[in-house]
Amino acid sequence: MSKRTHEQLVKQALRKPGVKKAYDALEEEFDLLDTMLKVRKKAGKTQNEVAKVMKTTTSVVGRLETGGGQHKHSPTIETLRKYASAVNCKLEVKFVPIKSHEKH
Repeated sequence: MSKRTHEQLVKQALRKPGVKKAYDALEEEFDLLDTMLKVRKKAGKTQNEVAKVMKTTTSVVGRLETGGGQHKHSPTIETLRKYASAVNCKLEVKFVPIKSHEKH
């Protein structure tokens, strides 16, 4: 039995009915989490440093950056603002019109 890479497993899973649709539905969330990690690292801050600025714990920051873990919930706009401020950024939320070929 050969070992498969993560990419190979994802590619195989995305062939299954419903999996790709569910995966695509999470794309925006994955992008946000990736952006949060990148801006924190660009700011040169650890999760602990961000937590201190936000007046919370390192584990809370970790859950924010990984999508919540077992007890998943969406962070509030205020929490995202605090995170953004802690990593020397400003939060922007915008509505972007969907092109007709992108509709779900």
